[in-house]
Amino acid sequence: MKTNSARCRPEDSLPARRVQSTGRGSLMQRGKLRTFVAGLAVAAGALLLMPGSAHAVPSFARQTGFACEACHTVFPELTPYGRRFKLNGYTVDNLPQVSGITPSKEDTLVLNQLPPLSFMFQASYAKTKSAMPDSGLPGELAKNGQVLFPQQASLFYAGRIAPNLGAFVQMTYDGAEGQFGWDNTDVRYARLANENFLWGISLNNNPTVQDPWNSTPAWQSPFDQRSSTAPSPGAATMIDGGLADAGVAGISVYGYLYNSVYVEFGGYHSAPAAAQIDSTSSNVVDNLAPYWRIAYEHQWGRHSWEFGAYGVEAKIFPGEGAPLSGPRNKYSDWALDTQYQYIGDDHLVSVTATYIDEKQTLDATYAAGGSSNTSDDLKTLRIGASYFYQRKYGGALGYFETKGSSDALLYPQGDPVTSFANGSPNSNGWTGELDWVPYENTKLALQYTEYNKFNGGSDNYDGNGRNAKDNNLLYLLFWFNY
Repeated sequence: MKTNSARCRPEDSLPARRVQSTGRGSLMQRGKLRTFVAGLAVAAGALLLMPGSAHAVPSFARQTGFACEACHTVFPELTPYGRRFKLNGYTVDNLPQVSGITPSKEDTLVLNQLPPLSFMFQASYAKTKSAMPDSGLPGELAKNGQVLFPQQASLFYAGRIAPNLGAFVQMTYDGAEGQFGWDNTDVRYARLANENFLWGISLNNNPTVQDPWNSTPAWQSPFDQRSSTAPSPGAATMIDGGLADAGVAGISVYGYLYNSVYVEFGGYHSAPAAAQIDSTSSNVVDNLAPYWRIAYEHQWGRHSWEFGAYGVEAKIFPGEGAPLSGPRNKYSDWALDTQYQYIGDDHLVSVTATYIDEKQTLDATYAAGGSSNTSDDLKTLRIGASYFYQRKYGGALGYFETKGSSDALLYPQGDPVTSFANGSPNSNGWTGELDWVPYENTKLALQYTEYNKFNGGSDNYDGNGRNAKDNNLLYLLFWFNY
C-alpha cells in the first residue's frame, strides 16, 4: 500500500468536509482532508481503583498537529474545541497514513504509519498533619511523609482506530499498589448526521468518564488528583466512583444538536477483573444499570456556560460471601452539574460544580445485618474554581461535602482512621492548589486539603483519638506527559 497524508487546520469548521483525490478508481486516495472541529482531547483516567484522575495525552497533539492549548485550558480541563474533538471520536489527525478505499470512494482502512502512543509519569509527596497508626504495631505510628516514585506511570493508546472510530485506552502502573491495571477507557464511534447533529456510541468502564465537561465526577477539577497514601472520606455514591471500583463495562448512545444540546442514554454491567463473577465478588450489578445524561451549553465570545443533569439506577448484589440471588440493594442517583469558562489570551477562568443525590434501598444489606435501616440517603456537593495566567501560573480552590442518613451498622466505629463517628457518613472541607506549568505537557502542583469534618465527626471521629484535621493533607505532584 502507498501512504498519504491528512491535513487538519484549526480554521476549518464543522461540519467537516471531506476532499478526496479523483485518481481513476484506484483503491488508494491521496490528499484527503478530514476535519470535525476539535483538537486534542480529554485527558483520561485515574487508576482502575481511583477513577477520579485525568490526564492530557500528547499523542493527540502529535496526531492532530495542534498545540495542547487548542483543546485544553490547562490539562486536563477541556476547551469547547476539545469537547467537540472528544465527541467526534478522537479521529481528527495530521499524520502520514496507510489507507484504502473501495471503487465507490468508501474508506476500508485508515491507519497512521506510527501508532498513537503516549507515556505519562507522576511522582508525588504526601504528608498528613498527624502520622497514621502503624499497621503492624499497636500504639506506634507510621512514617509521615510518603514519596511515590512513581505515583503512576501509564501507557496510552489514544487516537483513531478506523474511520469514525477512535479510542482512549490507558494501562497504568500504580506506585502504591505495585501493580499494573486498566484505567478509565473510552472507545467511540461517531458520525455527523447533518451539519447540525452529531451522534455517537461510547464503550467505557466508568459512568461519566465519557462526559465532555469537567463538572462530572470522573474529571472534576480541582478534585481530579489525590494521593492514594492518604486517608479519604469513606462514603461515596455509586455514580461517584462506586461502580468503577466494583468493575463495570457500559455502552451508551449520545447525540449533540446545534453545538448546544447533549443527550445520552446507556447502561452498565458488572465486569470485574476476576475469572468469574460469584459470591467472592463485591457489588455485582444485577442485569443492567441504566445511565442517562442531558446538558445544554451556550458559547458567546470567549465565554461558555453549561448546565446539565445525569444519573444512574443500579440494583446490586453485595456479594463478598453472600450469594448472587435473593434480596438486592437499589441505588437511585441523580445529579446536577454546571461549568463556566472564560478563555482569554492571558487569563483563564473556570468554575465547576456538581450536586449528587442518592436514594438507597438496602434490602440485601439489611437482611444480612449490615445496616440499621432498610433505606438511607447520601448527598455530595463539590464546587471548584481555577485561574491561570498565560497557562503557566495558576491556582484553584474547591469545597466538598458529603452527608447522609445516620446508620450505626453501615457506618461503624472501631477501626482507627477509617471508622465513623455517630454512625454518620458526613465529611466536608476545602482543597487549595497552586500550579506551575512551564511547558504544555509538564505540571508542578502544590495542594493542601483541610477537613472540617471526617467520617461523621470533627474530634475523635474514629473512637481512637484521631481528629478530622489530623487528616489534613499537604500534597506535591510532579506530572509530565510525552
